[in-house]
Amino acid sequence: MYVIVETGGKQYPVKEGDIFDVEKISAQAGEEVILDKILFASKDEKDVLVGDPYLEGKVTCEVLGHKRGKKVLVFKFKRRKDYKKKQGHRQYYTKLKVKSIEI
Repeated sequence: MYVIVETGGKQYPVKEGDIFDVEKISAQAGEEVILDKILFASKDEKDVLVGDPYLEGKVTCEVLGHKRGKKVLVFKFKRRKDYKKKQGHRQYYTKLKVKSIEI
């Protein structure tokens, strides 16, 4: 089964057994997280369910751990004004593994 799940303001296509990164969730490694905002589900190309806006059901995931993404550099400047500003940012992510999908 293939579903599209919304979490952290983003949408992720997942199947059972997939491992994917989402915006940081406040859960410890080893805990279970339930994602209930399912937008789309498909068993095969003929059986397709589309939510309005969400479908009833849940996706159960296991938290594998937390990590940080690559550093993104932000550099601002204004020419001829002697203004320069350099900043860096590293986003926090949570790694999830899909255990079961129920629709």
